Amino acid sequence: MAFALRKRGPSEFQRAADGSMTLMEHIRELRNRLFRASLAIMVGFGFGIWLATPVRILLSEPYCNLPQARDPETGLCKFVQLGVADVFLLNLKIGLWVGLIIAAPVWLYQLWAFIAPGLHRHERRYAYVFTALAAPLFAAGAVLAFFVTTKGLEFLLNISGGDIATTLEVTRYISFVTNLILLFGVAFEFPLIVLMLNFVGLASARKLLSWWRVAVFVFFAFSAVVTPTPDPFGMTALAICLCALYFAAVGVAFLNDKRRGRGKEIYSDLSDDEVSPLQLDDEPVEASPRVDFSGPVDGPAPVAAPAPIDRRYDDMT
Repeated sequence: MAFALRKRGPSEFQRAADGSMTLMEHIRELRNRLFRASLAIMVGFGFGIWLATPVRILLSEPYCNLPQARDPETGLCKFVQLGVADVFLLNLKIGLWVGLIIAAPVWLYQLWAFIAPGLHRHERRYAYVFTALAAPLFAAGAVLAFFVTTKGLEFLLNISGGDIATTLEVTRYISFVTNLILLFGVAFEFPLIVLMLNFVGLASARKLLSWWRVAVFVFFAFSAVVTPTPDPFGMTALAICLCALYFAAVGVAFLNDKRRGRGKEIYSDLSDDEVSPLQLDDEPVEASPRVDFSGPVDGPAPVAAPAPIDRRYDDMT
């Protein structure tokens, strides 16, 4: 029995790259990729619900490790629940966060597979590098936020004094910790913006280095605004880390400029408002030989120039 084998056509990625897909095919592709990403998030959400309680206990450690948080009689760390379903809803929220992290490789790939055909080859290479750097930078910011939370809570709880019993509400505390982790993680992505400006040619390494005073001021101002604790420890820690990452990014920008040969162009050492010098090599021009019209001339005879008219500039008659 003979079987007819159907020839496999080009993939969706290849068809999108060469521009052969129609608008409806692009919409169908977007629908399919959103469905796959949503399915992966739902599977990750199932694992997140299972891990919600351990994650909540982990986020509670900065507070529970403090002596003020322990019950003097039982030695247990307790929170307050104001609503009947507060902990249940909190576990659902934590499960969704954990599910997004677990399913990140799938939904990030679906997003990349949809937008990558519209990018050039060097743009795809830059996207790979920036994505590989974004994850560890965000993780480093999250670890710093966890450390700052411990110091900030110790500072805030010591201010209240020993005559005041402090018991935190669980949903507000978890929101406080997660918001701090998110802010620190996003702030640690700033060096990638600096590198992007240099790699696309919008700012040279020397120009980025000349902005260091403004950058340091912006980092400290940003840290003072986004850090939820009023103590100077968290603000200083975040600002110093951002400054270190900025100068590290400038160093990478110098290496990139050296690799590409930037700064060796003509007039690169001149400022924007400085006139470039003109190097002119004057060549002497000799007089042409005199033309004699007395002899026979091939072709039509030269026409003599008209005699000048003796007239004043104000003679209108």
